[in-house]
Amino acid sequence: MTIFTRIAQGEIPSYKCAENDEFYAFLDINPLVKGHTLCIPRREVDYIFDMDDDEIARFQTFAKHVAQAIKAAFPCIKVGQAVLGLEVPHAHIHLVPMQSERDMNFANPKQSFTADEMQAAADAILAEYRRITES
Repeated sequence: MTIFTRIAQGEIPSYKCAENDEFYAFLDINPLVKGHTLCIPRREVDYIFDMDDDEIARFQTFAKHVAQAIKAAFPCIKVGQAVLGLEVPHAHIHLVPMQSERDMNFANPKQSFTADEMQAAADAILAEYRRITES
């Protein structure tokens, strides 16, 4: 069982930003910028391109809604998307609020925020996600 599966199942605490039956989104604990979020399938799959066409389409739609929520919660020019996936053997999408392309440089020093700041960021994204998906 991967660490991301354990996070999605609630065994390991996370800063939840969005969820549905198939997918889960939470703040990256080593963020590039405030609001940096990871989207994962609840089903364990190592490589995003091993997902079947319908599942990956639903995953991208979920990520789109999370990105819209991030943009509403953290006004930015765009929300960047990256699929790297070498550090954890569980498919995931990074969503990063961007003021410039430099914000997507994974070699940049990681930011540090207090637990209260992280919770406030997750709560803001979750509120926007619910507004977007429930309207």
